Amino acid sequence: MCKTKMATNASEPTPFRSLRTRPSQSPRSQTTRSSQSPRTGSSRLSQLPTPSISNPSTSAPYTSTLSYTKATSWETSISSRTSLSSLRESLSENPHIYDISEIRAATNNFLAKRYASSSSSANSTAACWRCNLRGRDTVVFQRKFRRKIQTSQLKERLSIICRSNHVSVIKLLGASISGDHIYLVYEFIEGSNLVECLRNPRNPSFTVLSTWISRMQIATDLAHGLDYVHNNTGLNLSIVHNHIKSGSIIVTEPSFNAKICHFGTAQLCGETNENETQEIGYSKRVTEIEEVIEEGKAASFRKLKRSDSGKRHFEGMRGYMSPEFISSGVATQKSDVFAFGVVILELFSGEEPLKYQYDRNTSNFLRTSVMDTAAEAAEDGREGLRRWIDRRLNDSFPVEVAEKLIRLALDCVHVDPDKRPDMGRVAGKISKLYLESRIWSDNVKVPTGISVSLAPR
Repeated sequence: MCKTKMATNASEPTPFRSLRTRPSQSPRSQTTRSSQSPRTGSSRLSQLPTPSISNPSTSAPYTSTLSYTKATSWETSISSRTSLSSLRESLSENPHIYDISEIRAATNNFLAKRYASSSSSANSTAACWRCNLRGRDTVVFQRKFRRKIQTSQLKERLSIICRSNHVSVIKLLGASISGDHIYLVYEFIEGSNLVECLRNPRNPSFTVLSTWISRMQIATDLAHGLDYVHNNTGLNLSIVHNHIKSGSIIVTEPSFNAKICHFGTAQLCGETNENETQEIGYSKRVTEIEEVIEEGKAASFRKLKRSDSGKRHFEGMRGYMSPEFISSGVATQKSDVFAFGVVILELFSGEEPLKYQYDRNTSNFLRTSVMDTAAEAAEDGREGLRRWIDRRLNDSFPVEVAEKLIRLALDCVHVDPDKRPDMGRVAGKISKLYLESRIWSDNVKVPTGISVSLAPR
């Protein structure tokens, strides 16, 4: 038997129409309703029928409304399940405590080819492998404990750090422990580190970061990522990164966004000690350090000779270590700010933090630092800075913005840690400079493929 048009509409009710047209009513009910006055019909529309009414003319609309309510609640439950599943996927996962057998199976008993990255090759103790763990593409870093940490304290730190999420920080998924080593599992991010983007050994005159905006994007992402690590994690743990360098920054395409690697490594490997306090007026002499020993409310200070502290090992990258970190081995947030300033100077000059050149006249190697060359260029004014900034930018950049940015980076590498700015202040200033650079880029449209020189070298 063929469905009539009215029966088809009754089987597929639509909202609002079911209350007005009442397509499921019988012809008798329609006749009864047509004989009513307009006033009575409007009053019936304003009131919803109840199940206790026995009139056939009202029982049919109630059935239609009830079926519509069921269908609507079913659709709502489906949409709520979809939204909950998407929300569950966006939330941070619980930290994974991997068994060492899982790590061995994923890395072929650590015989698989190691993942090539400058961050892992900088130290022989930081081997890394790219593998698949529990259905996710990951990178496993092997680190050695620098200080003994209790298992309960390690689990607490791991659960706290794994809850952190930021677009400019590579997420830590979990860890595994075997003997004196800890294996940190991070999510894999496709891209290249900043060293390879700035200095290609096969073609030194080429760089993918050939525009000012691309480098400003990296500087902004790096500043906000480190500001999040220091100030905005919302955790009760004072986090120090202690691995800020160009090799620990991954640049992704196509927008050249930057992501910071090795988040949480310093806390989980025992490179920092939250119970250790450092004297603010630290000793300027490199031959001795000061150790703070707290006994109740009283604190006594005793000086240690460098020969007595020879067993103390700390990890750092030459060129990125602050003077107080070299003398004491204690990593702080101010030492992170120092390393950040070095990376900014390296980013806009294209040069290495430290270079050694052979002098034929003296037959010695001369040490050249990017901080020294930047300070000399800042003393010469804008012309000196234009000569100092990477030539591969072809003099296409806002000079005022560049001057403010380089002076801000020089403040970050100040010898006195108390005179270095906080990362919150640094991130705010760099964001403002990024907006000014965007305005400059929109006003100055440089043709692609053409070398532009606005000033003599």
